[in-house]
Amino acid sequence: MKIKFAIITILKGIVFSYPNIFFSKSKIFAALLILLTFIDPYTGIGGLLCIVTANTAAYLIGLNVYKISGGLYGFNALLVGLGIASFYSPSWELYSVIVFSGLLTLFITVALEGIIGKYALPFLSIPFLLALWVVQLSSSEFNSLGISERGIYFLNELYFIGGKELVDIYNNLSLIILPASLKTYFISLGAIFFQENIIAGIIISFGLLIYSRIAFSLSLIGFYAAYFFFIFIGSDITQANYTYIGFNFILTSIAIGGFFMIPSRNSYLWAILIIPVTSIITIGSSKIFNTWHLSVYSLPFNVVVLLFIYTLRFRTQFLKYISEVAVQQYMPEKNLYNYLINFNRFSKNFSTFPIKLSFWGEWYVEQGHKGEITHKDEWQHAWDFTIRSSDNKTYISNGESVADYLCYNKAVIAPAYGIVEEIIDGVPENTIGNVNLNQNWGNVIVIKHADFLYSALCHLKSGSIKVIKGDYVKPGQIIASVGNSGRSPEPHLHIQLQATPFVGSKTLLYPINHFISKNKNGIIFNSFDIPKQSTVITNIEINALLKKAFTFIPGQKVKINYTENKIEKNVSWEVITDIYNNTYIYCEQSKSYAYIYSDGTLHFFKHFEGNKNSLLYYFYLGCYKISLGFYKNLKLDDNYSLSEIFSLPKLVIQDFFAPFFRFMSAHYNIEYEYLDDNMSPTKILLKSNTSAKILKKEILHFDFNIEIGQNGIAVFEVKSNNINIRAVFVEG
Repeated sequence: MKIKFAIITILKGIVFSYPNIFFSKSKIFAALLILLTFIDPYTGIGGLLCIVTANTAAYLIGLNVYKISGGLYGFNALLVGLGIASFYSPSWELYSVIVFSGLLTLFITVALEGIIGKYALPFLSIPFLLALWVVQLSSSEFNSLGISERGIYFLNELYFIGGKELVDIYNNLSLIILPASLKTYFISLGAIFFQENIIAGIIISFGLLIYSRIAFSLSLIGFYAAYFFFIFIGSDITQANYTYIGFNFILTSIAIGGFFMIPSRNSYLWAILIIPVTSIITIGSSKIFNTWHLSVYSLPFNVVVLLFIYTLRFRTQFLKYISEVAVQQYMPEKNLYNYLINFNRFSKNFSTFPIKLSFWGEWYVEQGHKGEITHKDEWQHAWDFTIRSSDNKTYISNGESVADYLCYNKAVIAPAYGIVEEIIDGVPENTIGNVNLNQNWGNVIVIKHADFLYSALCHLKSGSIKVIKGDYVKPGQIIASVGNSGRSPEPHLHIQLQATPFVGSKTLLYPINHFISKNKNGIIFNSFDIPKQSTVITNIEINALLKKAFTFIPGQKVKINYTENKIEKNVSWEVITDIYNNTYIYCEQSKSYAYIYSDGTLHFFKHFEGNKNSLLYYFYLGCYKISLGFYKNLKLDDNYSLSEIFSLPKLVIQDFFAPFFRFMSAHYNIEYEYLDDNMSPTKILLKSNTSAKILKKEILHFDFNIEIGQNGIAVFEVKSNNINIRAVFVEG
């Protein structure tokens, strides 16, 4: 079993090493690129041998098997092997050099992974550059190696592979009148794999188009940006020395425009603007490396992309229009579609630290952001909370005593995990109508939640603070009571988020995680939002049935009997957590994965892979986003990633235009319909639906019924024009 696992790991690493050069994990693209490298069989063998060496050594040393199987340790070795094999005539001496060059490339790769990886930077193809340069400089002493003349007899190689028919195809392609720039584009693409001919470039461009429409368009944009810049400066990119390294502009454009950056009109603009910089580095570095009779290969691409990414690390603010990829999907379209979903779900920054409301029950927002009384200028992003009665009063009796006020002495709870940074206590309570301007903030607790993120809870009751500086607090932990200290004419709780730990710091615009708001329009679920003035809000109260139903524990197994269009079936699922702490439901029968996220208040699915006709896929759609608190008639909505709803043929045109505008949409909504008993619930009914539109015309619609009982999900139903499924959960 161990040998079998090793072989599978190494073989996967071989396959994915090829598309990795274009930041891809596409198997179809991999197959095309593998065939391409064997246009010259000896070159193809050299590249393959170098990958096998690097991957085998990586496995035997004990490196991460997921990185090995993903091609991370193989793609640089592939380029080194292709390069060496294309330079020299085949011989046993040559292949021994390739083997040891594969080892060298692996060692350089791991070293760079450790050195620049700590700055969250990729090593790109730097290991290939260093290894190949060393071999080339050393080869003057390798007297047993003969210089290859195979490239001179390219037609002979084509005849060897495909006979006269393939030679005729190549000759006919050569006769096609193509602009010189387009021929150079194809040759530049082929040169990435040391194949300097149009047919190789056409194969690669076709593979790019299959893999990603965005990557394909960026390859053209990057090349032609360089082409016109060379004309502008009075040079010629079609010269042989620039044709060979023209792929730098293509790879740079793809990397910046769609792989490391979320594809958008701004990422495309940066991809264009960065090309002249790449061109200057290409020309300048070529002059230097010619001294040692070396090519710069992909050096300009590496320098520019690393400098650009490193520069982004020093940004001090989030900008929607220039966003880095947080979770890499290895396809620009998926990066974009998933980003749009996460941006919608998590407001401006989907790595936002979750902050909850600092109280239990329903409270009223007396003064919100940019309030009319005190929330001005640098302190505009804050809230004042009170409790109001059914007759809209903040007090009982005559309201002359602080004890008359409904919020007075109510518990103040920690809004999130953190460390108590600062405390002010002992400021006396004001009588109603009076304020203490000398001690403006009253009794205060400041909590550090993360670097540059602090919460300040103000006007607390004197002597009620239950923590000391340095204490670690958890969300929901009682830390004080509401008071009437400082600039507070009547009891209320002032809350603000700030970037510094000092009492009175300027405020920070920052959202509250999840909460329920009530106004004249009814009950509204808010996620990563700013509570509005004059609304009643509350933390979400967790319903025990919903929490049990949508808490998926690793190792949990679920068995389901269901009928699909009157045909009886059964299926079993298992909940699994991978090494990256991603939890997912796996269906063995359909080989499908539904990735889960839950923060204890909200359940939602993040991503689906597998069979889109499976029950797990429909479950993914129907339970896409679930609040674990039940509120009658509450409605939630969300959007799906387009790539998870529409098939590739339908997405092709949209993919080209996706960075600029989307004419396709996929929407989800759910309504909380029925709860049998608020105190001791035994049954909950939820209704959800999925709809997909092209140019506002609905082309797909599913309705779902979800019945939840004391043991969890009891029944799940799917209805559409041609599907009728009733699934009964019998276990798990």
